[in-house]
Amino acid sequence: MIDLADAGEMGFDAGRLARIDGLLKDTYIDKGRLKSAQILVAREGKPVHFGQMGSLRDDGTPMRENALMRIASMTKPLTSIAFMQLVEQCKVALEEPVTKVFPEFAGLKLYNGGGGAIPFMPGKPAGPMRFVDLMTHMSGLSYGLQNRNNIDAAYRENKLDFARDHLDSDEYIKVLSQLPLEFEPGSQWSYSVSTDVLGIAVERISGQRLGDYLEEHVFAPLGMTDTAFGAKSGGEERLADAYAYRPGKEPRLIDEGAKSRLLSKGTFDSGGGGLVGTIADYHRFTAMLVNRGELDGARIIAPKTLDLMTANHLPGNADLTQMSQSLFSEASNAGTGFGLGFATVIDPARTLMPSSKGEFYWGGAYSTAFFVDPVERITMVFMTQLYPSSTYPIRRQLKTLIYSAVTDSYA
Repeated sequence: MIDLADAGEMGFDAGRLARIDGLLKDTYIDKGRLKSAQILVAREGKPVHFGQMGSLRDDGTPMRENALMRIASMTKPLTSIAFMQLVEQCKVALEEPVTKVFPEFAGLKLYNGGGGAIPFMPGKPAGPMRFVDLMTHMSGLSYGLQNRNNIDAAYRENKLDFARDHLDSDEYIKVLSQLPLEFEPGSQWSYSVSTDVLGIAVERISGQRLGDYLEEHVFAPLGMTDTAFGAKSGGEERLADAYAYRPGKEPRLIDEGAKSRLLSKGTFDSGGGGLVGTIADYHRFTAMLVNRGELDGARIIAPKTLDLMTANHLPGNADLTQMSQSLFSEASNAGTGFGLGFATVIDPARTLMPSSKGEFYWGGAYSTAFFVDPVERITMVFMTQLYPSSTYPIRRQLKTLIYSAVTDSYA
């Protein structure tokens, strides 16, 4: 049971917070746009609003508080935190070349044409890719789901976006190392499998499978008892059904929770998108972040390390409108930079949304989202299961409603 603090005492207008549930119900659930929705808003790590509605199952089984959700790319910040724990121990450094851990990447080439029915043409050798390039999505790697060019097509052909069923981590790196890079590492930004590679780096450095590492060093210390690569015990009853958007129609069921492949362990832990968990668990992660790396006596990351992660690492303090090559990502580009695993607000006015400078966030392909505002000490976690995430302006709407309910600003 999620215990709520008094909204008024935490600087919110409870009546205005209630507008959130009205939006979700009237605009999305009742109109059939979403089948399920959960939202948790907190300040100082204390929940002030929790709402849930819709159904867990396509048969109408009501949504439940401990529903398991595919958090997809909301896995990335967790993997990034894990990697930075190893950086803090000086087992690896951000500026080091990835060949320190991945000798397979020694011969990476830049794209020079070809692909599809025509073999890739020999390209010139790529410059050194560093671990910081993986963390910032400036590695030159891509995603098949981008669907822009022949490189992306090769990712789809090799099923690199969804590798849990057919590759182990070493096989994944071997296949990836044989494909050309889209651009010189460090020169541009493109949403990619970089964080999957980062997760394999955690495995090779720590000697643990990524899921085991996260369980020992992040989940257990934070009390995230339901988060794992694949559904934990009771998943047949708790894993929500997942849907795909259809223009002008109700969403199409694409993964039945009670029969999902996520109920069995995969061969590969996708650090970029493989975790399943509850809204309460992810709230504990965001509560740790807003508390500068510590929660209930468990120190996960140092405050200065977190400051480094949430700073803008794009060259010249650029935003993503100036650097991004992506057709798809979880970021709204204007006024938004990118750090080490998080998008970060560098100019609130340019985002055209209420926010604070230094706010950081990300989302997932099934339309899940979170943000952490270190100025106002506000966090939000939103869960649903609709693919893809770019279908509706729901993230903007939720942020607008949350900030419009703040009566006591810390700024």
